[in-house]
Order: sequence, then structure tokens, then C-alpha cells
Amino acid sequence: MIGSLAFATPLLLTALIGLPVLWWILRAVPPAPIRRRFPGVALLLGLKDDESQTDKTPWWLLLLRIAALAAAIIGFAGPVLNPATVRTGEGPLLIVMDASWASARDWSDRIERAGLLLDEAGRAGRPVAVVALTDLPPGDLPLQSANAWAARLPALVPRPFAPDMAAAVEWAAGLEGPLETWWIADGLDHPGRDGVTEALRALGPLSVFQGDRDVVGLAPARFEDGAVRVTLTRLGGDLPLTLEVVAHGLDPAGIPRDLARSAAAFEAGATEAVAEFDLPPELRNRITRFEIAGLRGAGAVTLADDGLQRRQVALIAGGATDEQQALLSPLHYLRQALEPTADLIEGALSDMLLASPDVIILADIATLSPEEEAGLTDWVERGGLLVRFAGPRLAASDVARDEAGLLMPVRLREGGRSVGGAMSWGEPKSLRPFPDTSPFFGLEIPGDVEISAQVMAQPDPELAARTIASLTDGTPLVTRAGHGRGSVVLFHVTANAEWSSLPLSGLFVQMLERLAISTRPATPEAAELEGTIWTPDQVLDGFGTLRDAGTRPGVPGETLAEAPLSADLLPGLYASEARRIARNVVTAETVLAPASWPAAVPVEGMSVIAPTDLMAGFLTGALVLLLIDAIASLWLAGRLSGFARGAAVLALVATLPQGGQAQDLSPEDARALLATSEVTLAYVLTGDARIDDTSRAGLQGLSNTLFQRTSVEPSAPIGVDLERDELAFFPMLYWPVTAEQPLPSAAAYRRLNDYLRSGGMIVFDTRDAHVGGFGSGTPEGRRLRALAAALDIPPLEPVPPDHILTRTFYLLQDFPGRHLSRDVWLEAAPPDAEAVEGMPFRNLNDGVTPVLIGGNDWAAAWAQDETGRPLFPIGRGSAGDRQREIALRFGVNLVMYVLSGNYKSDQVHVPALLDRLGQ
Repeated sequence: MIGSLAFATPLLLTALIGLPVLWWILRAVPPAPIRRRFPGVALLLGLKDDESQTDKTPWWLLLLRIAALAAAIIGFAGPVLNPATVRTGEGPLLIVMDASWASARDWSDRIERAGLLLDEAGRAGRPVAVVALTDLPPGDLPLQSANAWAARLPALVPRPFAPDMAAAVEWAAGLEGPLETWWIADGLDHPGRDGVTEALRALGPLSVFQGDRDVVGLAPARFEDGAVRVTLTRLGGDLPLTLEVVAHGLDPAGIPRDLARSAAAFEAGATEAVAEFDLPPELRNRITRFEIAGLRGAGAVTLADDGLQRRQVALIAGGATDEQQALLSPLHYLRQALEPTADLIEGALSDMLLASPDVIILADIATLSPEEEAGLTDWVERGGLLVRFAGPRLAASDVARDEAGLLMPVRLREGGRSVGGAMSWGEPKSLRPFPDTSPFFGLEIPGDVEISAQVMAQPDPELAARTIASLTDGTPLVTRAGHGRGSVVLFHVTANAEWSSLPLSGLFVQMLERLAISTRPATPEAAELEGTIWTPDQVLDGFGTLRDAGTRPGVPGETLAEAPLSADLLPGLYASEARRIARNVVTAETVLAPASWPAAVPVEGMSVIAPTDLMAGFLTGALVLLLIDAIASLWLAGRLSGFARGAAVLALVATLPQGGQAQDLSPEDARALLATSEVTLAYVLTGDARIDDTSRAGLQGLSNTLFQRTSVEPSAPIGVDLERDELAFFPMLYWPVTAEQPLPSAAAYRRLNDYLRSGGMIVFDTRDAHVGGFGSGTPEGRRLRALAAALDIPPLEPVPPDHILTRTFYLLQDFPGRHLSRDVWLEAAPPDAEAVEGMPFRNLNDGVTPVLIGGNDWAAAWAQDETGRPLFPIGRGSAGDRQREIALRFGVNLVMYVLSGNYKSDQVHVPALLDRLGQ
């Protein structure tokens, strides 16, 4: 190699040494003319010779010939720019991919790197197994050819959780060597990675491929100091970086929109940054999720749950309320302060406890019945927030004189303190700035807030710790104490303006808002959720797309609170009654640490520069130079007429490389060229690797049968991602329906409907014919109804005996797969399609049915391995073999029907068909 340039046959370059000798030889050709004196030469004066010959070769022609010869020598030496690294090795090869949430950002690079590794393994003829640590295969290692795995690469997707390294260690310890491993890692130090590394190194050589991009995660949002803050954490970046965080939610019309944006700036070398959103409560309550703009991945999304939503607040006042004097009502100012931020309910205390609100506010209620006190105590201990306001009733009662009890944060003195009384101030007092331990810390205290009366707290060793707001003279104004998982807060003034001007100020609204937001922790503990079942509402995939959870089973509360994310517990929103809890990939405790590898393990980057073969370019250049040399030699000899000169120039131009014709095709264009150049069968990727492998093997087996029995020669089947791939290239889509398959997006449904309206056909296979028929209540049947609800599907009917599908190639009446059921449906015939007298078949619909629905698991019946042997058993003995043969014949009929339409309904075929039918 010379820098990034390598040669396949470098010994040929030694011929360049002979170029100076060649220069000397060419200088001697043609030989110098012999000079002789001849008197009769005067007779030749004025004559012109048709041919001329120079006495020496021009220097520029010599240089041209030397350059042509040098280009030919270099070209035959096989120059390659950026040659691929050739890895030596033999025997089985294991390609391991973390396939975690941290891999989503550069997933396309990882798939490209895996494809190049498979190419190397294919050239060496090594059996390969590709394993994702987030989806460990059961049983033996799935060793197959590199080409077989290359066809499956598009179906591989990252998962929205970290790999279970403990399970991976157990799996790796069960493998048998020798086995070389190439590990495509996400760069994070997942706990237990060292154990997997040692287990794989014990099997044979280990090489690691690791990306150099930053890994960025988004922690759950939190409400602090009146603002919503979202923390970003990163790994791998030492330079300053600014990212934008977007808050998504629903507008009043229920339409998803970007509600707010905020920038988060990482300082040089910093690993954390904060995006802050200063939003009004009405807007904050509409937020459903936050995500980092421009980044895809489940780690770049954090879902919002009840921690940022409206609270249910119960308001209860002591004594009768005069509707004519609303401003004197103890609840008037509370309603005005809380209505924009909470759902208010009013009524008797016993009824409020049955409603289980988030907050209960008691305005000047002193005495409670034993039943009410017991119920309220239990509610507080289970996590409720009780807010009490003082007043004349509380000041005149004996509540909390000897001890505070469970429903009062502090002990109280008898009577109250007011201006002009025995315990009076000289003048009304104002508030002292809130301490940093108070939930009100940071709020600005208006100068017009004055306190003229209050109930007094008894001095107590714990009084200072329980005081969260006080007056300028140190007198407690608001006290708080925790009881169980809840807490009790006492405002030592009334909820109206009778004892203070606090309810008239904006500070009152802010104080209540701070207390209402802090009623429930963002992440409940397992003990709080024990005994409950939480149903997944929406879940995230590996790329951070929020999808409907479908029919995923419920999750026990303790599992939801403590279990790590996995295939059984995906990140998303989980609901139980009126509560919603979000499980996010990145939490406040998540620390992104770089993976460390043993010194003996080579680590390479993820990006690869494709090698460029320069041999053709150098040889073409040598040919062009030789052509120029020939034209120049003829011109110097005077043998190039005007017409010949024009023809030579045209020939020279024709040999020059034409710009824009040798551009490399993009992967999308290459895929489209492959799909349109030959008949290509396609299947819908479901995200379930086992189902997708069966679909690919089934369509490959059907393609082999078509190649052997018909004139159709299909190419290898292709997996289709409905969200990204173009569908118009494929005559037929095989769609296996799974119970947990997510619904396509609106854009995907538009492409599907365009595909159906333009003549395409979708074969829905629920694979459940052994347990239910069409329209049955199986999970797959219910999912099919949900998937097809947005599709433009015509009325359906069971396949009639005279349908074209029964005779396109083979004469059939049954359409079995791995299961045997006649419950197969397609587009219904027109109402006026009746049999004509003397004709065996009706003139059915003129086109191809857009959908065919069944549950016979056709792909499993068609599936073949690389040697052409069936992959799945069907039935027993000769009966099973016969069922597989009929299934293959049905597949042939299906493809021929899609390609030829109503060809076999032409009357010219009737005599032959009648003869075949014995009629």
C-alpha cells in the first residue's frame, strides 16, 4: 500500500523502471537522415512530396507515449483506492449486535457495517450467525450462509431497551467453540458486559466495531421552581454542543402539535445539559412527550405522565356559605386560584374520600367525626396531600392543643394573634423570603401582602424543620409534616381575605400550584403500586416512535415500578383507572459510561470507506493516450486529410468517459432497480424475527417452485417496511398478521391504499386456521380487523368454485397451507355476475382482487432451506406431502393470477378446461 492506495499485483510496478530506457529508444526513432551533396537536386526544387518524415520525434509525443505506457503498467498492477481490510480466518463466525436504544441513532451505519462483514464471510465461505443481544435466539446457534443472513438484515431493528447482559452471559457460556466473534457494540458500558466479553473470548478471537458518535439521552421532565426542566445526558463528546428539545402535545382541537421548544447547551467536556420550559399550567397539562429535535431513538424521547397533568382537588369549607356574599366565602379565592390548574370537586368529606382525590383542602374545619378522621388519616398515609386553612373555628377549638396528631403538622396555642389584642402586633406583618428547603423557594413576595391575624404554633423542637413559610419576625405562617407517603400542610391564616391579604395576591396562586404539583412522586414506589395491574396504552419502538400498544398484556404494579425494561416491559405509557405512569428508557439515575475493552481485543470504527477499483480508469486512460498518439503520428506524417481529421476527433471524443453515467446508485435506487428488473415477491416486515424469517423462506420456496414449473423466474424475495419503502414495485405483498403488530402510520396507509387502487394485491395470513376461522375472535383476527380498518377494501366473499384463482395454472378447489381450511376470502363478484347457459364459468370481475385473506399459514408450507428441503412439517406421511404439494400449487396459481389477471376467463380456454375436468 502507498497511503490509501493498494495494488493487487505490485510486482508489475517494477516495469516502470524501464521507462527511461524506452525514452532513449524512442528518441532514436526514426533514424537521423544521411546528408549527401548532389548537384542535380536543383531539378527537385518546387516539387512537393505527398509524404513527409521528421528527422526526430517531438518531445511532447515522446511524453505522451511514456504516459500511456505508465498508465497501462499501473492499471495492470490492479490499483485500489481505500482497500477493504482483509480479515483472515476460517470456521464458524458469530456477528453480535447490541441492537439497543443507543444503537438507533446510527443504525443505518451499523447495518451497512454488518453487510460488509457478511460480504467478507461470504467470500471466505464461512457459515455465519447474526445475533442481537436484545433478542437472544433459543436453542442452537443459527449458523447459515452469509447470503441468507444478508437478506435478513433489513428486518433487523434496534429495541427500546438495553440488553440483558446476565442472560447474554448465560447464553454465551452455552456456545461451543471454536468460534470467531465480531461484535458491533453501541459504546455503552452495560452492567455485565465484561462477563459476555470473557465468555466470547473463550470461544475464539473477538473483534469489536464501535461507533464514534455521541450517545445522547433525555431524562424525564420535572417541575422545579415554577418551570419544567428536562435533563439531557451524553457520552462521547468533548466539544460544545447545543440541541433543541421539543415539547409535543394536543391543542384544544385534539391535534398533535409542537407546543414549545427550548435549547439545551452542553459546555465543553460537560455530560449534562438542561432544557427549561416556562409554560402556563394550561399548556403544561397538554404535554404528552419531549424529544430531542433531529435525533431518532427511544433514548431521545421522554414521555409525560400524571407528574405534569392536572390534579383532582377536593374543596371543603366549615359552616354555611352565603351565595350573596361570595367574596366572604372561604372557598372563593381557592376556586379562583385552582380552577386553571386542577379539577375541583366539592361536597361532604365522606364523599370526597370515596372519590380519592389528589389533594383535599379543609377551610376552617376544626372538628372531625371519628369515621372522618380515620378515613382522612388512611388517605393521607396512602399518599394524599391534606391542606388546611385556619379560621375562627379552628382558633376557638381545642384541636392540636396537647399534641399535633396525624392531621395537623404542629401543635397550636389557644386563641389567635391579631392586631390590637392581648397577643397583638403593633402593625400587620409581611412575609420573610422562603428558605431553600421550602417548596415555595424562589417565589417573589409582593410588598402588599400583609398578615393581620393568625393561629399560633406551640414552640417545639421540630417546629423550625416543619416551617416552610414564616413572617418577618419568625412566626410560622405555613407548616408541613409528613405522614406515611403523604403530608399535611397548615396555612395559619384563613383562605379568604379576613385575616390577611395573601388570597388577594398572585403569590397565593403560586403557592397553591407548588403544593398541588408535588402531591404525587413522578416515579411511584413498588409498595404503592403493589396489587395493581397496569395496561400498556402506548409504547415506544427502538427508533423512538410512539405506537399503539395493541393487545399487549397488563403489567403488575410492582413490576412496572422496579423491573428493568425488556421485551415484556417496553417503555411507554401505562394506565390503571384514571392514573397514567410513564416508563422511559433514560431515567434520572441513568449514567452513561463508555464501554471498556481488554487491550487484546481490537476495536475498529463503524464508518467504512468503500473501496474503489482504479484498474479500469488507468487502462481507459492508457487507451485514450494511445489513440491520441496515433492521431498525432498521422498528422505529423501529413497523412491526415480534412475528413480524416474530423473522424479522428469524433473517435477521440467517443472514447472519453462521459460524465454523469457512472454514478453510484443509492441503496433505494438499487432496490428499486432490482425489484423492477425481475418479478420480485415481497413480504411485510412485522418486527418479529421468527415470523419474518418464515415469510422470507416461504416466498423463496415459492419462487423456486415457480422457476422450476413455470416461465416465471423470480428474484430473491424482499422484506418491505411499510413506513419507508415504496410498494409499487411489487405485484404482491404477503402480510403475516401477528397479535402484537403495531398499526401503520397515516402515511403508510396512504401508500397502501394507493398500492391497492393501482392493481397491487395483499395476501393477509392470520396463521390461525387451526384455532379459528375468518372473523373469529383470535388475537390475530382482532389485529387483522384493526389493520384493515383504514384500507380501501371492497366487499369480500369466500372463494367461489368458478373463480379464476382455481384455474390460472393448476385446477384447484382447496387452498391449504400448513393448516387445512377452506375459509379463504377475496373480492366479491358483481351482483349481476350470473352463469350463462352452456358456459361452465361466470364472467367474474375483470381485474385482480386487491386482497386475499386466510389463516392457513401459507409461508410455512412453502418455506424451504437453501437445499430446497421443507423447513416445517405438515401433517403425517403421504397425506402431509400431498397437502404441501397442493399448497405449492395454490402459490403458483396465486402468482400467475396476480401476473395475468383474468386471462384464464377468456372463452378460448373453455374447451381445454372442460377436457381437463372430464366434462
